[in-house]
Formats: sequence, C-alpha cells, structure tokens
Amino acid sequence: MGKIAFDSEKYIKMQSAKIMERVNRFDNKLYLEFGGKLFDDGHASRVLPGFPKDLKVKMLSSLKDKIEIIIVINAHDIERNKKRGDLNITYDQEVLRMIDAFRAVGFMVGSVVITQYVSLPVVNDFKRLLERMDIKVYLHYFIEGYPNDVDLIVSEKGYGKNDYIETEKPLVVVTAPGPGSGKMAVCLSQLYYERVRGITAGYAKFETFPIFNLPLSHPVHIAYEAATIDLDDVNMIDPYHLEKYGVMATNYNRDVEIFPVLSRILKQITNEDIYNSPTDMGVNMIGFCITDEEVAKKAANDEIIRRYYRAQVDFRNGYIEENILNKMQAIMNKAGVSVNDRKTVAVALAKAEETNGPAVAIELDDGTIVTGKNSSLLGAASAAVLNALKHICNINDDTMLLSPNIIEPVQRLKVDYLGNNNPRLHVDEVLIALTISAQMNPAAYQSVHALPKLSGSQVHSSVILSSVDINTFLKLGMMVTCEPKYQTKKLYRPGK
Repeated sequence: MGKIAFDSEKYIKMQSAKIMERVNRFDNKLYLEFGGKLFDDGHASRVLPGFPKDLKVKMLSSLKDKIEIIIVINAHDIERNKKRGDLNITYDQEVLRMIDAFRAVGFMVGSVVITQYVSLPVVNDFKRLLERMDIKVYLHYFIEGYPNDVDLIVSEKGYGKNDYIETEKPLVVVTAPGPGSGKMAVCLSQLYYERVRGITAGYAKFETFPIFNLPLSHPVHIAYEAATIDLDDVNMIDPYHLEKYGVMATNYNRDVEIFPVLSRILKQITNEDIYNSPTDMGVNMIGFCITDEEVAKKAANDEIIRRYYRAQVDFRNGYIEENILNKMQAIMNKAGVSVNDRKTVAVALAKAEETNGPAVAIELDDGTIVTGKNSSLLGAASAAVLNALKHICNINDDTMLLSPNIIEPVQRLKVDYLGNNNPRLHVDEVLIALTISAQMNPAAYQSVHALPKLSGSQVHSSVILSSVDINTFLKLGMMVTCEPKYQTKKLYRPGK
C-alpha cells in the first residue's frame, strides 16, 4: 500500500453531518443534486490516495434510512445511444446498472425521470421497460426560454407541466448516468411543486471536484480539468463568494455562469435569497479530510500525465479532435509536468529498443520497476505481470510459474478453434492459467494470492495494448498508460 493522503473515516462523519445539517435547514426535505460518480469513482481514488472508489456510497449508507434515489436521464441521450466512456455502456443501460447497484446496498430507488421528454419509439420503449420492472417513471418536458425566462419557468406552463415526483424520504438524492441529464432542473421542478403544497423544501449540490477550500492552482484541480476536458470545465475563483465574504473559494465555470439565473429561480420559488454564491450551495467536505497534501499533489500530477497519454491514444484512434489534444498539452504545461516524470515510460521505451519489439514496464509499490517483452508464448503485458508477481513473492527469476505444457494447449484453443490470429496469452488468460497451475505449483499458488499487491502499481506500454489487457490491468487496480502507436499497421484490431 502506497502513501495515504486522505482520511476516509473522518470524511464519512463530516460529510454525512453536513448533509443532514442542510436537510434540517429546509423543513426536513432536501433535494440534493449529486454530481460525478457515486459508484466506482476511480478518479477520486487516484488523486486522493486513501479515498476508496465506493466511499461516497459508504457515506450515504450512514444516512440510508433517510434517503431515496431519483435517477435522471435525458430523452435525447436515449435517442443518441450516448455512452458512459469508462464502462462503454449506453446511458439507458447505465440507469439499469445504477438501480441494481443501489438496491444491492439497500438504497430505495424511488423513480426514474426522463427529462426533455419527446415521444420517440426508443424513448417510449425504455419507459415501458422500466414500468414492466415496477419502476416508477416520470416525464419532464422542454421549457421554452429555459433557463432565462424565470417568470415562465416558475409557473404552471413551466415547471407546472412536468410530472410531480412522489417522494417519501427527507433526503432525495438526484443522480444521473452522466452530465447534461437535467439533475438541477429536476430538483428545481420539485421545489416548485413542494412549495405549492406548502412544504419548505430545499436544494443543495454535491460535487467531489473542484474542492472549494483548495487553491485554484492546486494539482488536484488541474487533474479535474484534465478529467473533464471534453466538457470544457474550467476551475475559477467564485466571484460571488469573494464579494460577499471576502474569501476565495474554488468553483468551476458552469456553476458560476448559471448562478445568477439559478438564484433568481430559487428566489421566485421561495421568496427569499437562499444562497449568496455557488459555493454556498455546496455541501462538499472533502477538502477538510486531506491528511497529506504533498502526497495528494504527487498523485494528482501522476493522473494528469495518465490523462495526457489517454488523450494521445484517443486521438490516434480518432475518438477526439486535435483541439482536445492541444488542451491536454496546455494542462500539462499548466501543471508543470512532463511524460519524463512517469518513471515507467523511459524504462518501457528502453526495453522496447533493446528487444526491437513491444515492452511493458511496471513500477511496484516499493519503487522497483520490472519489465516484460513479447515471446512466442506470452505478450509483453502478460510477461511483465508474471515478473512483477515473482518480485513481490521473492521468487527466483529462473522459477517457471507457467509451464509450456499449460500455455500451449490454450494457444491451440485460441488459434485452431476460436479463430484468433495472435497465439500469445493476454493477461486475463495468463491469470486463469496461473490459477490452474496453483493447484500443483507452490510458486504459482503464492503468486495468485499476491495479486492484490499489484493494486496501485504504475504500468506503461511501448505500444497500445489490447482492450482486454487494459481492462484486466484496471480490474487489478493498476494504472496503465500506452504510447500512441500500434505494434502492427493492421487497420482492424479486434479486442483479442
């Protein structure tokens, strides 16, 4: 385990208390717009070592009896088959995954809201699918003049034409499969209806990043800009907070830009100025739980470099335009980092030049860097993983973890029966073979049980790895980057 920069137990206590403080401020009914990822927040865990991926779920679990979940999805995202990039699944499928995930940990999922509803076959099919699963579905509509025509918005012809969402719990967490789904509009529509019914409900916003009490130039904030580069998010000082309190607080451009309109809508609904600044709306306590700022800075800078490499590969594959690549280079310059700061890069490239073929370097928790290269049996990534396990377990380099008698039948299966052109074993195939060997080979047994120790290690490849190898590295908690070039000039590259 590497150095820790974050106190997760302190966070659970502080964050849950802050949220309940806001619930109590508003007549025991709060609509909390929850930005970012509730589950699997890999970005937060990478830039703040000690922040588990599921920490926000654990925090909300301490308030479970007071919470219900509303999931919001935009009709146009359903129509366009918009995908969540990290999981490569469409937003409608992500809604189903989220419902399962919430229910698995005991949360009440009250309903799904389809925003900017239009009667299209694919949208109606999804609505019917949810209803057949006994999930309540509500429809919200496009409002002419939104968000500037406040008088129309806060009226029967505005929010009043949306469905009113029946809720039971004092804390309603409004989340979505991705940005632009309409979470804020759903919260405000509910506030309108609650006030009509005589309930003094409130609105607040939860965002993990940016962290309001960290400096604007902090590497954690620059890493956030790198992570959201396709959204054009830019961190900035909250001018409203500075004017009102004389205190600098970090926020981001979208919240600052929308605040004057949002403030007017809230005042139109509630007849009072609830918040003086975008920062006032937030409930984020994450900045108070950082225990080692230098470790966090180092982790954030590492993430910026990894994001840069990801952008390079995405550009090579045609997923992003050159302007995004140029923005990533500007972010690297802003952070004052370069690819040379990633130790595995030089080692992998040197190994590739030495062997005249693909090479992978892995930096382990103790600072040791091991390498792997292609052979007739194994790919470079697979070889590097086996070498890393040998080092962790103090197994002699000459000790064979996998016998050719095990590898070769798998190769024949791949090539002769499954039609693969590449006979070399990928990382997932090696791990399966290693697990089988562990029944007879003590060294293999020791290596299998050392797999968790690979988590947090840094990986760099001299060529773009297959999606299979990358996904296996990620499942092991390893942080991987690739040079933006392929081993071959083939145009078609299946996953294996």
